[in-house]
Amino acid sequence: MRAVYFEKFRTEPIIAKLPDPSAPADGVVIDVEATGLCRSDWHAWSGHDDTVQLPHVPGHELVGTIADLGSDVENWHVGQRVTTPFVGGCGSCEWCSSGNAQVCPDQTQPGFTHFGSWADKVVVRHADLNLVELPEDLPAEAAFSLGCRFATSFRGLKHRAKVRDGELVAVFGCGGVGLSAVMIARALGARVVAVDINDDALDLAQQHGAEATVNSRELAPDRVATAVIDAVGEAPAVTVEALGLQDTMNAALRSLAPLGRHVQIGLLAEPPVTAVPRIIALELSFLGTHGMAAADYPELVDLVRSGALRPQDLVTRSISLDEVPASLLEMDSGTRPGMTLIRP
Repeated sequence: MRAVYFEKFRTEPIIAKLPDPSAPADGVVIDVEATGLCRSDWHAWSGHDDTVQLPHVPGHELVGTIADLGSDVENWHVGQRVTTPFVGGCGSCEWCSSGNAQVCPDQTQPGFTHFGSWADKVVVRHADLNLVELPEDLPAEAAFSLGCRFATSFRGLKHRAKVRDGELVAVFGCGGVGLSAVMIARALGARVVAVDINDDALDLAQQHGAEATVNSRELAPDRVATAVIDAVGEAPAVTVEALGLQDTMNAALRSLAPLGRHVQIGLLAEPPVTAVPRIIALELSFLGTHGMAAADYPELVDLVRSGALRPQDLVTRSISLDEVPASLLEMDSGTRPGMTLIRP
């Protein structure tokens, strides 16, 4: 198979020809139809995730077709079109048994714990627990991001923060996962204010449901929260940090109303200094969201099939596998607005 491959962190990957993978007894091999270029892949390439072992093939959100399956797989067959959460559970621990595979201590993650989807083929382990069937008529542009960005935002807003109709949600960082949070919050009936330093990203946020936007490029960190509140005339009930920076996380916490809920999606390369006194004084909730178990996908897939959610509208670029190494290096300077789809 052809794959994006690197042997050292932060060195330019190459397109390599590697042996085709074989299906483990409990897993499958998927022919990759489309995959995504995500900030998490940049973290893996940068050496920020200690689960990544070298050499490595990145890529963790995908749609494809089952090409081979292991002898112990019971619920799937060759030819089915599927996606998978980027966090795969082991299927036997108490967390998987309770429906919380996304926090499984023995989790596997394509593109992190083993070779990922920036390739012609990818392995998904514990397939009976971790696969999600997709309709044949669902465009790849609508399907690939369900494995990471849309699932993570959906769980964070719907199941963790329990966003209610009419509440104000502030989204800090309008890359792919932030824009998915804007779109999902609107689908849940919330009002949205979006924060970013890129006008093009803010334009996309407004196109997909944000009633107000704040460009924080020229604002001191301690002024961002005030600007958010001023933009809509009230403090948000829920904040989402979708970038992974200390300043934006603290700005989000400073903007919250009393009893507010903060959802942290962005991965932080270094331990942050948080606004802990404010968390205590206003009884704020600080919530993590780490993907979503496959069992919880039907509600999300139904929203996409119905047209209430349209992930495909956030795809602003489609590239080939050969273009991925340069695009990954480009992320050192920031992320392009919208989502990038890769077709191997």
